[in-house]
Amino acid sequence: MGLPLVDLLVFILYLTAILFFGISFYFKKNRTTNDYMTGGQRIPSWAIGMSIFATFVSSISFLALPGKAYLSNWNSFVFSLSIPLAAFFAVKFFVPLYRKINSQSAYYHLEERFGSWARNYASICYLLTQLARMGTILYLLALPTNALLGWDINTIIIGTGLFVIVYAAMGGIEAVIWTDAIQGIVLISGAIACLLLIVASMPEGTDQIIEIGRDNNKFDLGSFNFKFTESTFWVVLFYGFFINLQNFGIDQNYVQRYMSAKTEKAAKRSTWFGSLLYIPVSLLFFMIGTALFAYYKTFPELLPSTLGNIIEADKIFPYFIVAELPKGVTGLLIASIFAAGMSTISTSINSSSTVILTDFFKRNNKEFSSKNEFRILAISGIIMGVLSILVSLAMTSVKSALDTWWALSSIFSGGVLGLFLLGFLSRKIKKIEATIAVIIGILVIAWMSLTPVFVTSEKWILFKNPLHTNLTIVVGTIVIFLSGFLLNILLHNKNNGLI
Repeated sequence: MGLPLVDLLVFILYLTAILFFGISFYFKKNRTTNDYMTGGQRIPSWAIGMSIFATFVSSISFLALPGKAYLSNWNSFVFSLSIPLAAFFAVKFFVPLYRKINSQSAYYHLEERFGSWARNYASICYLLTQLARMGTILYLLALPTNALLGWDINTIIIGTGLFVIVYAAMGGIEAVIWTDAIQGIVLISGAIACLLLIVASMPEGTDQIIEIGRDNNKFDLGSFNFKFTESTFWVVLFYGFFINLQNFGIDQNYVQRYMSAKTEKAAKRSTWFGSLLYIPVSLLFFMIGTALFAYYKTFPELLPSTLGNIIEADKIFPYFIVAELPKGVTGLLIASIFAAGMSTISTSINSSSTVILTDFFKRNNKEFSSKNEFRILAISGIIMGVLSILVSLAMTSVKSALDTWWALSSIFSGGVLGLFLLGFLSRKIKKIEATIAVIIGILVIAWMSLTPVFVTSEKWILFKNPLHTNLTIVVGTIVIFLSGFLLNILLHNKNNGLI
């Protein structure tokens, strides 16, 4: 399907404007690496809040959530319901901690508590998680572009990835945050416009959408049974709480935003604003997916047969945008999705570069010239960008981008949250106890992640992980946390002659 000239011009002009806006921060006078990593702590709280929101949304939410709702139900929306509790812990404990430490690295605290190995472990896990995240977003960016121009998805991924690398290597966190703020406003407006258009296109309006959705169990949040082998309400809720606690507590993307705010109070305000805004917006995306299901159920002749299967579910919304939206609006919405994805990837590249510089190069108070620091940041960003392209190319054969991203983020997190909680909640836990606890946690995570893939024989079925994949981060965190405390009790008792 070709793109009308008006939409193509809007797409190019909007994308070009966003690109040059981001690059413009590179040419600011007297720019330092502190400006690159924290924006000089002069960014207003509302912009940081919109950036936190945009970090949640990106193209993963804009495309994968409607695809998920279209394919199944609202079970994944339970993830959003876990955010307020995680945000409370962030505002109560994490923001004050990082503002007090005053380090650009989220993992400096772990080195203070347990030594350099803990910081290295957390940093490596973070970088792996970002590769999975960037790869997923690049793949989801390729879907609407493929629907627009008919180009090969692999070619789009490579071209987009290289384009974003240039943008990310120059902009810095200040450009990322301001670009996120603009994209957040445009994305919300575009999503509302899409839902209103679908409702207006239905012969019986909202009532028909609700009726079709109810008849096909589209509003189902999942089973409330305490069954942990399937994606029940509780499995998604526990997963959401732990992954969001990790986001707010140890994710460099968020920590850099805490440090970019003018004051601690402003950082807290930004966290509440960005996190709570995501809940109604994610609900909007799920409603769009259900509305699309009702729309194509009512007008099946409008949906190509190739998009009606499971593998193509993530392409449903992009197809609707291209085929049904008015001229001009299509180009603007596609451009905003594309630019939001670029902005989110640039956030990950910027944060990953910061981690590489602060956690691997500037250790032990090593001094680098500003020129060398910028060089390290740029080269690190390029390497991370290229690796994310390779991950994205591997994503083209998955069933659901959202499920794949959730599984990869859970695995690569590696139980870092458990280690962080050990150091944060107890000053008694020592290095040796934390080290053993992490080793135990990694073994459990490896078992949970690998046995569903490699254990296929009935002979070894008892060794297979029976739990749902999303529980990997939950179990990994709990195992590390409890192991550390139990080891501390045992060693403490032994040292006092009690055992």
